[in-house]
Amino acid sequence: MSVFTKITNALYEGDAEEIAVLVQKALDEGEDAQTIVNDGLVAGMNVVGADFKAGTLFIPEVISAAEAMKEGLMILKPAMAAANQESLDTILIGTVEGDVHDIGKNLVAIMFEGAGFTVHDIGVDNKPEDFVKAYEEYKPEFIGLSALLSTTMPAMQRTIEAFTEAGYRDKVKILVGGAPINADFAKKINADGYAGDAVSAVDLAKTM
Repeated sequence: MSVFTKITNALYEGDAEEIAVLVQKALDEGEDAQTIVNDGLVAGMNVVGADFKAGTLFIPEVISAAEAMKEGLMILKPAMAAANQESLDTILIGTVEGDVHDIGKNLVAIMFEGAGFTVHDIGVDNKPEDFVKAYEEYKPEFIGLSALLSTTMPAMQRTIEAFTEAGYRDKVKILVGGAPINADFAKKINADGYAGDAVSAVDLAKTM
């Protein structure tokens, strides 16, 4: 069994200690840091995501796997920086103004991190200008807007309009999601995409 397969298996089991040992072992054996990420960590998270979507894994298992992946990435970051190797695209994610619910948003952030994206989570109850300001700071390729309450859905549209007014709308892909959101609403407010769950959100971003 290759070290990459062992990393994938340990990630699936959410075994952070084993991940740390295996990732360091792979580095010591001369494996490329980005290859360890892609063939070990991301490969494992892809299996986790697929099984979560199929209903054979649940949120606690996904969180454990994501924490294990973070452990591996912490070890790999110095080697990746030295080789100037970057992650996939960057996503800025947050819950819109008036909404303080974050469980769904947090899960989406975890899945994006697990897939190799750089994630900037700005938390809950963000005004449109908060998203614009964060965009100016991080320059992400994607923005994820989350809402759980139907009463905060209009804040998504105001946020997208704020990006248009600031002249950034054509520079970033804006994805929306949350319990009351659907594809028709996403289209109505001029979002670039809608995802009904965390795994679908990652898949959508990858196709973009």
